[in-house]
Amino acid sequence: MRKGIVQLVAIGVVIGVITALVAVLFQWLPASASEEFDRIQAIYWFATWMSVVIFSIVAAVVVYSVWKWRVPPDDDAEGPPIHGHTGLEIAWTAVPAILVIALGIVSAVVMSENGQARDDALQVRATGQQFAWKFEYPELGEFSTGELVLPVDQQARFTMEAVDVIHSFWVPNFGQKMDAVPGIETTINVTPTETGEFAVVCAELCGLGHATMRAKARVVTQAEFDAWIEEQDA
Repeated sequence: MRKGIVQLVAIGVVIGVITALVAVLFQWLPASASEEFDRIQAIYWFATWMSVVIFSIVAAVVVYSVWKWRVPPDDDAEGPPIHGHTGLEIAWTAVPAILVIALGIVSAVVMSENGQARDDALQVRATGQQFAWKFEYPELGEFSTGELVLPVDQQARFTMEAVDVIHSFWVPNFGQKMDAVPGIETTINVTPTETGEFAVVCAELCGLGHATMRAKARVVTQAEFDAWIEEQDA
């Protein structure tokens, strides 16, 4: 019995290591460039490690059972009747329920934090129209631009709307995504943490030109942002 447990544990460890390496060594998500995406990725890794452990246990039991109790060739005999194990059935019902509840709580906390707008947030209006994005900074001047420019380490509060059909505002490296809907204003918050250039895409099929609905997002220092604003207002 003890030998079998050791073998089962060894199989589970090997499977767990292989699965963990697959999770870590491959780039499954875009590199994070915002505080909000850092939190979203924390949920992703929480769920990933939970899945690695569960998969390792289940796969180890399956592999061990196939190896240890496989039926010899041409053996058509029926196996002995086995009654269900009440404690095991309670465990495999209760444990997943607890894990799902934990995942739901963590997700709710992150959604709440990502949805909180700071008093000094930069106000940005994003308007989607087949097939382009337009950005406005109502508190900084009466101008619009097809390029999104944000200062690093300052939260931006996006208010979105669409002119014609439903679009979806998404900068993969910022993590946050929200539909732009005709006649309805929607909002998201983004706090960039890395300077550089990123892609703004429409993540909602919005017509024949959907694939071309792209814009450039630049995250710059506060001084560079102030200079850019002055240039737009000139």
